[in-house]
Amino acid sequence: MTFIKKFSEIRITDIPSVGGKNAGLGELYTNLIEKGIKVPPGFAVVSEGYYEFLNYNKLVPALTQVLSSLNVSTFDNLSEIGTKARQLILSGKFPDELKKEILQAYHTLNETSTSQKTFAVRSSATAEDLPNASFAGQQETFLNVSGEENLIKACHRSYASLFTDRAIKYRVDNGFEHMKVA
Repeated sequence: MTFIKKFSEIRITDIPSVGGKNAGLGELYTNLIEKGIKVPPGFAVVSEGYYEFLNYNKLVPALTQVLSSLNVSTFDNLSEIGTKARQLILSGKFPDELKKEILQAYHTLNETSTSQKTFAVRSSATAEDLPNASFAGQQETFLNVSGEENLIKACHRSYASLFTDRAIKYRVDNGFEHMKVA
């Protein structure tokens, strides 16, 4: 798969492609399973999937324009800019290949159970949990997600949550380029 990595395939060195939370989950899964500690399986949509979404919908120029109009002196238009950025993301459509891979990984997780499972969909930004930055709590988490449509909606909303007002301001305050954080 191009856009998916299972927790069993993820290590801490994968932060640039899966973010800090997912890299941590990969380490937990790999190191604790062999010690008999149960860690639920899961998967990450890699940063290339996010960039595929942006490029497929031709959102980079529009997002760049919206974000460039942020008043970085007073931040008096932060709420307006954040709302516009999130609306742009939510107006996009998931590329078929990305959607297919997410659903394939989802079905693989569901195959091991006869009962309906629910999942957590969490944003794990690639600039998160770095020695000089912590984006903790700035993006959304969606709990008790079940069903294909709800899973894709949660992934979509997770992408949009990269542009919460708090996350935008944090990136500005710490010198992160908006379009380089996935």
